Amino acid sequence: MAKELESIGIKVSRKFVGQIMKENHLRSIAKSKYKKTTNPSRNGCVAQNKLEQIFKAGRRSEIWVSAITDIETEEGWLYLTVVIDLFDRKVIGWSISETMRAKDTSIDSLTKALLNRPLQKSQGLLFHSDQGKQYACREFIALLGTNKITQSMSRKGNCYDNAVAESFFKTLKVELVYQNKYKTKEKAEKSIAAYLENFYNTCRRHSALGNLTIEEFQNQ
Repeated sequence: MAKELESIGIKVSRKFVGQIMKENHLRSIAKSKYKKTTNPSRNGCVAQNKLEQIFKAGRRSEIWVSAITDIETEEGWLYLTVVIDLFDRKVIGWSISETMRAKDTSIDSLTKALLNRPLQKSQGLLFHSDQGKQYACREFIALLGTNKITQSMSRKGNCYDNAVAESFFKTLKVELVYQNKYKTKEKAEKSIAAYLENFYNTCRRHSALGNLTIEEFQNQ
């Protein structure tokens, strides 16, 4: 909050902002605990954890992370899959589906990420996810191979190995999903799309980027 005020020319300390919030009975919304969404693959291939909880990248398209979460609506569940570039924390590919099939989740979101951030020859991209069957199936592994992408997976049941993607979902749900009761799947899709494209990827400040927005970070 203090950083956002500073960006429009109002310089105040975090302590002062905290005092004002307390006086007006305002507080941040607490994040929920980790919830498991995908199931580990039984028949697919499990890749070695090459990321090893090092969530920093020195350039674009050096490391991408991905995960899947569920979104509840009165018409049933939706599944949101995201691909995040660790360099600038931008959601570069995402998909919302009514099924957990790989073609609708992992494959669709990675395909969009590759369109939004085309890889250069011999770029050396590492793609990290959990051990869900959507990431361990032959079709997804083939897509990685076609684009010469190295695969990495979290250890079984260890959400900390994919902390950036899981933290993104917590942020999304606290700031958006838990504040809404979606009557239809269409309304949920439009709401999430607007959050991603018009706020998260443009206006929201990220502590990992020195409290800059993604656009400010890219324009440095």
